[in-house]
Amino acid sequence: MTPFIDVMLVLLIIFMVAAPLIATGVPLDLPQTGAKPINVDQKPVTIAIDSKGQIFLQDQPTLEPDLVMKLQGLAKQGFDERIYVRGDRMVDYGRVASVMSTITSAGFKRVALVTEPAR
Repeated sequence: MTPFIDVMLVLLIIFMVAAPLIATGVPLDLPQTGAKPINVDQKPVTIAIDSKGQIFLQDQPTLEPDLVMKLQGLAKQGFDERIYVRGDRMVDYGRVASVMSTITSAGFKRVALVTEPAR
């Protein structure tokens, strides 16, 4: 029984170390601000825009014309669903504005930008 417990503890430590690495999603260099973190009870709907301008919905690549249809399928609370937009620091601001405009013009009311805390 003791070797089994030892193996379980080692696996627990491995998963505790590996879990944050798996949860990052699309690698982005987010801008830094002094804003405070938001507490979220459920996993939010996230849209990421990488440095090349490619759009990712929940870490899956998507095209801007398909974005609204896929968002409507994911939004459990309808147009009141909170949507987080993560834009790479190097992406053109116009690209981020275009994606946010597409989302808000579809009727989604709670769209927010995600940044990293200032160091």
